[in-house]
Amino acid sequence: MMLKDKVAVVYGAGGAIGGAVARAFAGEGARLFVTGRLRAPVDAVAQDIISAGGSAEAATVDALDEQLVDKHLQYVIDRAGRVDISFNAVGVPDTKILGVPLAEMDAEKFSLPITAYTTSYFLTARTAARRMIPNKSGVIMTVTALPARKGTPLNGGYGPAQAAKEALTRDLSAELAPQGIRVVGLRPHGMPETSTMREAFDARPSKISWEKFQEYLASTTHPGRVMTLEEVADMAAFMASDKASGMTGTTVNLTMGSLDD
Repeated sequence: MMLKDKVAVVYGAGGAIGGAVARAFAGEGARLFVTGRLRAPVDAVAQDIISAGGSAEAATVDALDEQLVDKHLQYVIDRAGRVDISFNAVGVPDTKILGVPLAEMDAEKFSLPITAYTTSYFLTARTAARRMIPNKSGVIMTVTALPARKGTPLNGGYGPAQAAKEALTRDLSAELAPQGIRVVGLRPHGMPETSTMREAFDARPSKISWEKFQEYLASTTHPGRVMTLEEVADMAAFMASDKASGMTGTTVNLTMGSLDD
């Protein structure tokens, strides 16, 4: 098992990507502490892990609340003795922003995802780094999306937010790598398995069906299909493991050819 005896915290574990990553980490032997703003979906993920023979504890944590993030991670340290992996998969509800042209958007709505995504990632990464530095070991991770590197319409500030997270990944690594801490990200393309992808589709003035939209997404990749949640989660587990010890300060391109390196 690649993550045997590792202690991992997943923020946004109630979402599709966070839940899949948490299950993959547990499947590779990690001890999981899963969190989210809403308790029920996080409890469901923890129960799935426990039912499969893994170890997981659920907690309600708003990753934009500095005190709650710090309090919870201290609980993890008290319970497990350390934190080895911090994964931020926090999403921001933006159904009122998607589909609105930038020329018609006010500054507050534009800046909302930029502020929320980057602040959440900063808080969870900084809090983890403070606990990892004394041990000179750890992996800090997040997930972004194709709009971080490719222009896409009607996304408001979502693309700039993801680009900012990737820049923060590089900056965190530059400071923390000399202290034994790796910082990496994953950048998948849109996945129909996630509710956010369907919300993005519903928000657009599209004249094609959901089925045709999925076919379009697949057509933009080299193999003619979209990446699955399981594939993203498996890559997350690998990147969190010691087998990826040479990887830091980068975001792994998982767009299956939709975005050139």
